[in-house]
Amino acid sequence: MKLTFLGAAGEVTGSQHLVETDELRFLLDCGLFQGRRAESDKKNRRFHCEPQKLDAVFLSHAHIDHCGNLPGLYKAGYRGPIYCSPATADIASIMLLDSAHIQEEDAKYMERRLGPDAPASEPLYEKEHAHGAIGLFEPLGSNEWHELSPALSVRFSSAGHVLGSSIVEIDVDDRRGRKRLVFTGDLGRRGKPLLPDPTIVPGCDVLISECTYGNRTHPPQSDIKGELLRILTEAQSNGGRVVIPAFSLGRTQMIVYYLNELWELKLLPEMKVFVDSPLATRLTNVYRDHQDILDEDAQRVLITDDDLFEFEGLMYIRSRHDSMAINSLKEPCVIISASGMCENGRVRHHLKHAVADPNNRIILAGYQAPHTLGRRLQEGHPKVRIFDRELPLRAKVEQISGLSAHGDVEDLKWWFEGLASEGGIGRCFLVHGDPDVAKRFAGIIRDCCDEDPEIPEFGETFEV
Repeated sequence: MKLTFLGAAGEVTGSQHLVETDELRFLLDCGLFQGRRAESDKKNRRFHCEPQKLDAVFLSHAHIDHCGNLPGLYKAGYRGPIYCSPATADIASIMLLDSAHIQEEDAKYMERRLGPDAPASEPLYEKEHAHGAIGLFEPLGSNEWHELSPALSVRFSSAGHVLGSSIVEIDVDDRRGRKRLVFTGDLGRRGKPLLPDPTIVPGCDVLISECTYGNRTHPPQSDIKGELLRILTEAQSNGGRVVIPAFSLGRTQMIVYYLNELWELKLLPEMKVFVDSPLATRLTNVYRDHQDILDEDAQRVLITDDDLFEFEGLMYIRSRHDSMAINSLKEPCVIISASGMCENGRVRHHLKHAVADPNNRIILAGYQAPHTLGRRLQEGHPKVRIFDRELPLRAKVEQISGLSAHGDVEDLKWWFEGLASEGGIGRCFLVHGDPDVAKRFAGIIRDCCDEDPEIPEFGETFEV
């Protein structure tokens, strides 16, 4: 068996790994590299896996850095199956069409910016390519083995990261006999609401594992319901509003779930709550369609509450007109809107109307990357630039910890130890992490593996 690492090797984005045997060639994930424009465009336009010669793609989950270049793969000639869990197929279908729309709009923006004499900007792919890739999805039921050919079987088990996220287990024939390959995708945290913990799967000959937070322990999970209740109560008493920048997939649904619990307990202040993100609204419907795979706590709530994402006073906003109307309200309200780092989307409009009022609250519910508006809010800059306007930051900025969907070093170590105890780990390759993080994590899990874990570089090939 030959492994070639074509993305998320020595970095944390653009997951793509090529597996080749005597009979088969398949990809694990096909994600978009996300970074500076020129570098991203160069990496995402060129495939090193000969798409037309691939037999299959196995998709771990529907985050764009794992699935976002499937339309590009289709555009380059791939026509084979894309195997994944049913929930991942539903979510990825939405995410890929949204990504294609962004690609098309971005190309138009660049043409306007560069002027009529500049070379035409070509989108990475278009909606027709997204529809083509979606047509290749072949969802497979989770927690059971599927024999795809005499030489290939696969099982998807919960990774606990986002809805439908899977650990991919593959049994494949090689010239030296049957080999077992495990690919983690992204592993989630233990004890999070809505999703089951990551599954401990049996040992394997080859493991390809993420290590994003392999050197970091997340802060202790705060009393998220209590923190939300405190902040909303303060805003209501002051006549202010609460703006919550939140990623459309995962984070928005988790926050709405907590607010629903507060409403069920009759503790939620009387404030209108708006989810102002068409993408988040569509994705929340997928959560409703797949409530059967949510965790045990959610199943208990569903006995008495048939919709975890709906309560009195909650409104999902679709149109731009209704979104703009929110900012003319004079009463206290809560606005949950994308993007999570405040760089794109409707949330910037809501922040523009909120940051200067000391009665308002801004809740940051996740990591804020350097040089983003979210990071400037987090650092408490006296002024912030929104739509080319310098605005005073007088609203109170709050940080709620414990909502990360990524397992930290303790979660990853727990999972590795479980895998080692269930049959051992042969060769281990660490991806989806910065090189210094991967190196440190390799030392932490060395005793779980038969050999020293390896940290591949982009384009590097290994015989196993």
